[in-house]
Amino acid sequence: MTDRRRPNIIMVLTDDHAAHSISAYGSRVNQTPRLDEIAERGRRMDRCYVTNSICTPSRASILTGTHSHVNGVFTLATPMLSNQPTFVSQLKKAGYATAIFGKWHLGEGLGHSPVDFDRWAVLPGQGDYHDPKFLTEDGPMQVQGYATDIITDMALEWVESLPQDQPYCLLVHHKAPHRPWEPDEKHAGMYADAEIPLPETFFDDYATRSSAAQRALMRVADDLTERDLKQTPPPGLDHVELAKWKYRRYLEDYLACVASVDDNVGRLIDWLDEHDQFDDTVLSYVSDQGFFLGDHGWFDKRFMYEESLRMPFLVSCPSRIPASTEPVRKIVTNVDFAKTLLEAAGVEPHERMQGESFWPQLTGEAVDPEEGEAYYRYWQNDETEHATLAHYGLRTERYKIIYFYNDGLGLPGTSTKTFPPEWELYDLEADPHELTNVFHDPAYAEVRQELIARLRRHQESVGDKPHPNQLPV
Repeated sequence: MTDRRRPNIIMVLTDDHAAHSISAYGSRVNQTPRLDEIAERGRRMDRCYVTNSICTPSRASILTGTHSHVNGVFTLATPMLSNQPTFVSQLKKAGYATAIFGKWHLGEGLGHSPVDFDRWAVLPGQGDYHDPKFLTEDGPMQVQGYATDIITDMALEWVESLPQDQPYCLLVHHKAPHRPWEPDEKHAGMYADAEIPLPETFFDDYATRSSAAQRALMRVADDLTERDLKQTPPPGLDHVELAKWKYRRYLEDYLACVASVDDNVGRLIDWLDEHDQFDDTVLSYVSDQGFFLGDHGWFDKRFMYEESLRMPFLVSCPSRIPASTEPVRKIVTNVDFAKTLLEAAGVEPHERMQGESFWPQLTGEAVDPEEGEAYYRYWQNDETEHATLAHYGLRTERYKIIYFYNDGLGLPGTSTKTFPPEWELYDLEADPHELTNVFHDPAYAEVRQELIARLRRHQESVGDKPHPNQLPV
């Protein structure tokens, strides 16, 4: 279509899909040709970061365009009040048809189930990969099959039902590739004989890090369960060999789940092409956060380190976004998504929304800045499963400063324990893998003071504040 109708909005959101397992981002472990197609026909965001690397808070920030301390979704145990303004509610007011299918994970029942959607069918809690149950406006139902296929089926059935001239906002929220990484029959075993190299940092000893890295229970070698591995390890392996075996077992299933996502994104692309809608659809692919794929010896997320912090963001809309192999370098966060999608649709954001639209950088109407910064805060201190400690920090174009304040502040989902606070600082130009904490290095004294001041200013700008125990330096 070329009549500059209002664009459709489709966001495909996956769970725990690391950017470095997408070939458009240079993956060393797999190929994702249909995801790459979005980048090839549009743009790739290279410096897109999450503001709280855990499922529920990230999803709330994406929808509301606000930080956790504004929307009230701090941890996995703080469901979202669904009467908050979102980019979906703004689009609905502007005449868009709206729907969501798949993972919600923002709470259930009165006050927490989806609102402002004309159609919704969402997984309860984390949901199941096989024969999943769904919650709908008409009550619960169970569907036979594989979740990634079913969610795509529902999405396509809904858009097929719309009048041709009806603009729509469609959220396709997959469970995959979330733990416990259960592939479908088509993709199971596809990586059994593939070469899957170990990450360079697999044997990180955390020598210069704070105690948070030592405490965390997310080591591939020690913390993957029998349900995760689905096989008994071969006998006679020493600790290093066993760790490598577990890593491979983990990645085989994780990547097979990604392959199913890739196929189903291809189904959406093909439908848009066949119905002459691709050019006028803002099609974005994003994960709710990053994920450790053996990096630093870990699985899971939560930490402010790059593999957890970085979100993939691929987007196309040929009638508005010129295709380019050059990535967008502007530093953005998930809080920026709401304003960006609303600007794409020509709809005003709600006055409560934070962040900044990066639509002008996507369309080439504004300069793509090299400088910038992203604020991060993880609140769920010392939670039961992974024992990750609470921290906040700032990621700039070159540096990352992190303050582990190690206090749950009485929030649901946190423990009552507190630990001595600690600082970390990384020079990402000299140390891209974040192996050397230089916070106490005299050579970085001036940088350290500047970053602490920038962190304080950024907190003030978004309405957050330092923890009372923040140590003077």
